[in-house]
Amino acid sequence: MVALIIGAVLLLAVFYAIGIYNKLVKLKNLVAEAWSGIDVQLKKRYDLIPNLVETVKGYAAHEKETFESVTRARTAAQQATTVEAHQAAEKQLSSALMNLIAVAERYPELKASTNFLELQNALAQIEGDLEKARRYYNGTVREQNTLIESFPSNLIANAFGFARSVFFELENPAEKQNPQVKFS
Repeated sequence: MVALIIGAVLLLAVFYAIGIYNKLVKLKNLVAEAWSGIDVQLKKRYDLIPNLVETVKGYAAHEKETFESVTRARTAAQQATTVEAHQAAEKQLSSALMNLIAVAERYPELKASTNFLELQNALAQIEGDLEKARRYYNGTVREQNTLIESFPSNLIANAFGFARSVFFELENPAEKQNPQVKFS
């Protein structure tokens, strides 16, 4: 009878371990799927940037340094291979794009251009989609990392080499500033 109870407990432990392993595999695949969603949005963004640069260049050809900065940042972002490298490259690209938009603000005829407005709206849409993809990715990373670090699932995660994933965080300096409200 004791052997039967010990056998049942061992069998339950094995099934529990299999369940944890399967959940870890599922979360690993969800993180990969979520990263794929970010990658798609980044590709759309990278494809849109040359059109935006060319449109602004048509109105402000003397802003060569700004255009080169955007092009360099785009190339670096496209060549990034890790989440950390993407974070750094995307920070530079966002800064370069903010400078490009600031250049456009100095040219009223450019701001009124239908082509520029369409590109700016498309970029805003992509940025929104990228934010959604980033939130989904970070949510799956959080769930995976929690399971990998929690006891007893950490024993199985360590035994089978499951590693924590890195969050994808883009710093937007404008989001950290307090809005200015003026009553005139």
